[in-house]
Amino acid sequence: MNSERNDFPILQETMNGQPLLYLDSAATAQKPRQVIQALTTYYMHDNANVHRGIYDLSQRATQQYEAARDKVQQFIHAQHREEIIFTRGTTEAINWVASTYGVAHVGAGDEIVISEMEHHSNIVPWQQLAQRVGAQLKYIALTDDGCLDMADAQRKITARTKIVAVTHMSNVLGVVNPIKTLAALAHAKGAVILADGAQSTPHMAIDVQALMVDFFAFSGHKMMGPMGIGVLYGKKAVLDAMPPAQFGGEMIATVTQQSATFQPLPWRFEAGTPNVAGAIGLGAAIDYLTHVGMAQVAEYEQGLASYALAQLQAIPGVIIYGPQDSQRHVGVISFNLAGIHAHDVATALDQEGIAVRAGHHCAQPLMAALQVAATVRVSLYLYNTRADIDRLVKTLKDIKDYFEHGLTAIR
Repeated sequence: MNSERNDFPILQETMNGQPLLYLDSAATAQKPRQVIQALTTYYMHDNANVHRGIYDLSQRATQQYEAARDKVQQFIHAQHREEIIFTRGTTEAINWVASTYGVAHVGAGDEIVISEMEHHSNIVPWQQLAQRVGAQLKYIALTDDGCLDMADAQRKITARTKIVAVTHMSNVLGVVNPIKTLAALAHAKGAVILADGAQSTPHMAIDVQALMVDFFAFSGHKMMGPMGIGVLYGKKAVLDAMPPAQFGGEMIATVTQQSATFQPLPWRFEAGTPNVAGAIGLGAAIDYLTHVGMAQVAEYEQGLASYALAQLQAIPGVIIYGPQDSQRHVGVISFNLAGIHAHDVATALDQEGIAVRAGHHCAQPLMAALQVAATVRVSLYLYNTRADIDRLVKTLKDIKDYFEHGLTAIR
């Protein structure tokens, strides 16, 4: 998508004397001019607190903030705008569900089911809940090629299961999980399901009703929006029965010395001054992605991922984690170069202006299952090209030669 590439000013930067090649969009996506301008315009022309002022400036800010909620509703196909709760990000959204719905519905002897491929943000909140109430935390295993073992999922989700929480797209293995099938398994046992959509929402069309999820969480910064803004989607009936996650200004209806009543959805979950600029910036990112078309984004990235996977597989000594079939591998590719530590590979790439992630990717239980300490991760987005992949592959070959033969320079 070469025309869109020009919308991203940071891609004109140089790093260590080389043109920046950014391949870490799974950590955070770069921002187009349109999103940056939306933030600037808000702070220059529309900055005011929302919902509280009757003066025009506050009303204007409120209108833009709530318009962003409508954009999110349409983008993920929620049935009601009240089902869209603004949070600081995926991590906070999952924590809210664990500390509200989880505390109210999970007790001693109950089960919480997650998978071995989860990000720490979708592990630790459930660990804490299980320890707090005496529940059992169970993990769905993976198949040999890094996909979710659905036979094991059927075994693990039982009549004692209260919550199933699984990532929609792995931030390490590049696989998309069958959330609708998992939702059916959970609902058949009377459990609810939360999908971590941090990695999927930026890259494919999302329909929370078709997925049949009870909760869906994602972050703005991974889909070209600002940092510090995210979304918790919840079915209206489920959210209506949940206690607020935080208390204070904005979320209250009335307060006396000894009691308080709370606003209706969605505002009773949004205590305090919200991240108005963040919501507006997220709305601008949704406008941008909608203009490009999510089907087009997914198709382009699938082609790019297939090309990258084939090129990396052709390098002797490259070990790729997750499916080897490009049709089951989206634009997140984790690998190692035999005999070279992931951090050394990433450092050498950085010297050539190529930004990748190396480490455990906030997925240490997955690293343990893979029996590795760390991997190199390349993650693609619509502003990457085949030329980027060619540059990456050439540099990896040079790094391999350097470590194997002691060349005096990579180039």
